[in-house]
Amino acid sequence: MLNRPRRIPPGPGQESVWDYPRPPRLEPVSERLRVVFAGETLAETTRGHRLLETSHPPVYYIPPEDVRMEALAAEGRRTICEFKGAARYWTVRLGGGKAPGAAWSYTDPPPAYQAIAGHLAFYVSAVDACFVGDEQVQAQAGDFYGGWITARIVGPFKGEPGTWGW
Repeated sequence: MLNRPRRIPPGPGQESVWDYPRPPRLEPVSERLRVVFAGETLAETTRGHRLLETSHPPVYYIPPEDVRMEALAAEGRRTICEFKGAARYWTVRLGGGKAPGAAWSYTDPPPAYQAIAGHLAFYVSAVDACFVGDEQVQAQAGDFYGGWITARIVGPFKGEPGTWGW
């Protein structure tokens, strides 16, 4: 029998990831998103998107125009998402540092997700820091989904051991 999660009730100004939809919903984010690697700003935008999916912290996508693309090298690795299609992965090389598989993108997602075609998402655990506004985010456990955890969301969150069957 699966260990079913107990939804944490959100407080004022918070969202529960258990209220997010499946299939996921994509929405624009005008708040500043920033990714820091090797002590340098790798990406910064106020034109991002966040993907909201049941039980997952949001995944943030940054337009390539707002990413230092010269610091990224495409990898041969690919995965498939049932909703967004084929993902490609990127190695970050900046300031003497290197992080294989630190970012991913979808070149040709289905129509519901076309707004993030070519946009980059970053694993918090693979870079120095990621920010939503002025808040430094925490990494989603397990590094499979790449969600960014802020004080504005509550779980429990999928990704930790024992949560794969949710």
